[in-house]
Amino acid sequence: MQQASARYVSTRGAAPAADFAEALLRGMAPDGGLYMPVSWPTLTPDAWAPGPAYAEMARSAMTPFIGPALPAGALDRALDHLIAGFAPPEITPLRRLEDGLYLLELFHGPTAAFKDLAMQLAASLSAEALAVSGERLTLVTATSGDTGAAAVAAFANRPRIRLIVLHPHERVSPVQRRQMTTVEADNVLNLAVRGDFDDCQRLVKGLLADETLRASGRFSSVNSINWARLAGQIPYYLSAVSQLAAQGETRPPVFVVPTGNFGDAFAGIAASKMGLLTRGLVAAVNANDALARAINEGVYARRAAVETASVSMDVQAPSNFERLVYEASGRDADLTRGLFADFARDGRVVLPDELLTALRREVSAVSVDEAMTRSEIAHAHSVWDQVVCPHTAVALSAARAIDRAVGPVVALATAHPAKFGKDVAPVVGFDPDPPEVIRALGNRAERFKVIAADAAEALAAVRAFQG
Repeated sequence: MQQASARYVSTRGAAPAADFAEALLRGMAPDGGLYMPVSWPTLTPDAWAPGPAYAEMARSAMTPFIGPALPAGALDRALDHLIAGFAPPEITPLRRLEDGLYLLELFHGPTAAFKDLAMQLAASLSAEALAVSGERLTLVTATSGDTGAAAVAAFANRPRIRLIVLHPHERVSPVQRRQMTTVEADNVLNLAVRGDFDDCQRLVKGLLADETLRASGRFSSVNSINWARLAGQIPYYLSAVSQLAAQGETRPPVFVVPTGNFGDAFAGIAASKMGLLTRGLVAAVNANDALARAINEGVYARRAAVETASVSMDVQAPSNFERLVYEASGRDADLTRGLFADFARDGRVVLPDELLTALRREVSAVSVDEAMTRSEIAHAHSVWDQVVCPHTAVALSAARAIDRAVGPVVALATAHPAKFGKDVAPVVGFDPDPPEVIRALGNRAERFKVIAADAAEALAAVRAFQG
């Protein structure tokens, strides 16, 4: 394995280089960009050969990104904690649906969603870094549902850490909301924003840019803008290929990723940069199709997000598109900085032809509407006896359109269907059986504060919480 430098630079090119601990605890670079590793480590095929346990694959994938920035054994302790919270021994089991079509289940953790895999690691590694520095950390995150639930489960009652979660009021599923708001932890503040996810994300970016909030310690985010979150998602791509090989399938797969903020999809691109052999990556989006329009039409334009059954993907300004632009442009920070400054000002940019060609080499994108999503939920149940959540249905709809003659197709199953029972039950005719982590919610009281999609009101709520 060729080691990377374990140093990080900003996509906008005007911030000092940072080590892993700094990138982890700061989240967003001080110039407003996103941290990226200076270079990609190279993994050998042994890293995803049949046989290694998930923790071993994760150790291979993540060690080069951490380097000497954390205490010895920090990653091993974080992986031990992660594995203890998951049910199947495979952690991310791969299910064969039919010839050439597979489902990678990522929802067997503490909140029954894929976000647990990276969030649990980020929490443990943050605690390790803070134990060394002696600092306090306030985290703020925007969520369209699963990120907030996973963050609360991972960071609740952690010493030296406070967590603030902003979710769009009445625009996440009841289970997602209750996973955030019923946890009894004095270090957690839930804010319900009268608006959509993009409003929440805009407020978070404004809070992160307010240097006065750093007076009582570090102020950062655990959205997928945080590099540690992305690094924690790379291992399950290795696990998928390892499990394919164990089932006798050695041809490189196409991965189909249901995506909102593009973090999960960019983790797959990162895995390929590290040497994992794939036939490509398809980003499957719902009716909120800004990413698909950018890739397919060459115009990146913001529209108001519309409500869909796949609520976690109701995003019209995916943050990690910036990482994709930076990487595809040959790491051109000037181009990246200018493009996203124009987008922030105008809400619309035309992508240069050379950049668009490069983007299409990295990823293709498909939009799946609500009728197609419902049809796919019905198909999965009637043909494979699988009950899937709307997000997974979006991925499966795109996956079934891909030619499997030259290799397998792997769709990512990102959440347990019981989290979205009100949308799934009318299609399949019954309520999905909830896992224990959802049944355990019971009738506990909820704690959250409703605010307007207003920067001043969000700032006041955060200052009051910080004391």
